[in-house]
Amino acid sequence: MRRISHRRLPGRRVAASLSAALAMVLVGAFAQTATATSARPAAAPRLTQAAAAGAGYWHTSGREILDSNNQPVRIAGVNWFGFETSNDVVHGLWSRDYKSMMDQMKSLGYNTIRLPYSDDILKPGTMPNSINFYQMNTDLQGLTSLQVMDKIVNYAGSIGLKVILDRHRPDASQQTALWYTAAVPESTWINDLTALATRYQGNSAVVGIDLHNEPHDPACWGCGDTTIDWRLAAERGGNAVLAANPHLLIFVEGVQTFNGSSYWWGGNLQGAAQYPVRLNVPNQLVYSAHDYATSVASQPWFTDPSFPSNMAGIWDKNWGYLFNSNTAPVWVGEFGTTLASATDQTWLKTLVAYLRPTSTYGGDSYQWTFWSWNPDSGDTGGILKDDWQSVDTVKDGYLTSIKAPGFGGGGGTGGGDTTPPSAPANLAATTTATSVSLSWTASTDNVGVTGYNVYRGSTLAGTASGTTFTDSALTPATAYTYTVKAYDAAGNVSSASSPVTATTQSTGSNAGCTAAYSVGTQWNTGFTANVVVTNTGTATTHSWKVTWQWPGSQQVTNTWNATESHSGQNETFTAVTSDAAVAAGATTTFGFQGTWSGSNPAPTPVCTAS
Repeated sequence: MRRISHRRLPGRRVAASLSAALAMVLVGAFAQTATATSARPAAAPRLTQAAAAGAGYWHTSGREILDSNNQPVRIAGVNWFGFETSNDVVHGLWSRDYKSMMDQMKSLGYNTIRLPYSDDILKPGTMPNSINFYQMNTDLQGLTSLQVMDKIVNYAGSIGLKVILDRHRPDASQQTALWYTAAVPESTWINDLTALATRYQGNSAVVGIDLHNEPHDPACWGCGDTTIDWRLAAERGGNAVLAANPHLLIFVEGVQTFNGSSYWWGGNLQGAAQYPVRLNVPNQLVYSAHDYATSVASQPWFTDPSFPSNMAGIWDKNWGYLFNSNTAPVWVGEFGTTLASATDQTWLKTLVAYLRPTSTYGGDSYQWTFWSWNPDSGDTGGILKDDWQSVDTVKDGYLTSIKAPGFGGGGGTGGGDTTPPSAPANLAATTTATSVSLSWTASTDNVGVTGYNVYRGSTLAGTASGTTFTDSALTPATAYTYTVKAYDAAGNVSSASSPVTATTQSTGSNAGCTAAYSVGTQWNTGFTANVVVTNTGTATTHSWKVTWQWPGSQQVTNTWNATESHSGQNETFTAVTSDAAVAAGATTTFGFQGTWSGSNPAPTPVCTAS
């Protein structure tokens, strides 16, 4: 399906705005530095509720998103783009102060900002451009792009707005079908996701990360080819984020085509029924779809004689079924239109009704962020008009019934609870052949402890709401070291407990297994490989382990369906819980992506099972 790209590449109207902005910046550079910021608009009446929802980090329950107090929340926000462009910062700061802009978002009843970015802003020293510092944005002067993002995140939290970071592009040049390019490999994508998750750890103004914007052909869902299977990539990226911060929501968009059925880029989630996304931390997954009207591209359903009554069925097929079946929350991360045609007006009215009015359903509704706040989106326009001040009241009015209450203030580092809990104490362990059971003394906190993160070495083994945890599917006669950290509703994390090392018991009932190694794909200095483990014993395995020594200079960069560790050129792969039990005579497969140089000879794997 063809997808217009200039929505992300602003057209002539933006060029004119940027020219004016640059002129203003030059004027500001020669003018006396002003300390006053522009006046903020008075807040208009907003939706309210008895007890403000949105506290702390969020998690999911069925199709709902719940806050740290288990209150349902509804994301009802806007996309504010620019960090993904060559400006390396949100647009509009050539005309207005960023705080004034965000105050206006809140006053209009929006409670969340989706913040697109490219990996360029994580390059050391990346500086924003086209910011006017004359009597506005004075606290941004001299800051890098990431430091400006910090300012936006912290101010959002202080006024009760939440932020979803959106990895929109690998670099500022253009949207890409896949999550990686030759210049920005998957390893950079994962490293940058992890860096952002770590950067905002403890700052619950950031509720989650949208892993990659609008995957499309040749991206597939469930095809098993690790170079193009977006579902598998989303698992690798999502688990990397959760290893750094297990409390973030992971937003996973769809693809373009599944089993020959095509839809909007990122809007086709048909494959999630057969191939769901599997994350290491439960209740953190939100599926995301994008949907547009004819101002972006003409589609056959708009000219169908049954339009608009056909749209509910189309939405149900592509993404609504996940909500209807109570599988997971669904967030329409982008939808927008210029409203220039009657068809587009009907489409938006119909979609808003489908998303469910807040007054009737509250948080038991679809989540959403409108594209866009910016007026400089060439094929949709925005909530703001071209002067970056006036509101398109017609467009904003369409969204009135699905707006939702704000989330109070103090969620950023600029205010609210910043005191972490005390470290858990008296960590103790008991073992079986394949598990370690842990217990500890509860932490204390000025507000209240919400839960605990349990780490096996540096890897997050799981979370607990109480003071016990069992780590299972371990290898017999193996030593494991654990630490525990407490966290509170504001996202503050304690220091680690004193470590405890426990050795699982040995077992005499080992069954044999074999491992067959094969290279899947190979390119330049990279490759993928699969390993088939066969149970050659007479009983079902409890766990298995495959080891080898690399004969060359190979290195593993990421793994699926197994846990990888290494020391020098010695590799060890152990079973994950879902693949540990292999029936007699049966097989299971794990794989990995790696790098090589010189040559890529195959290793000789050794398999042991218990």
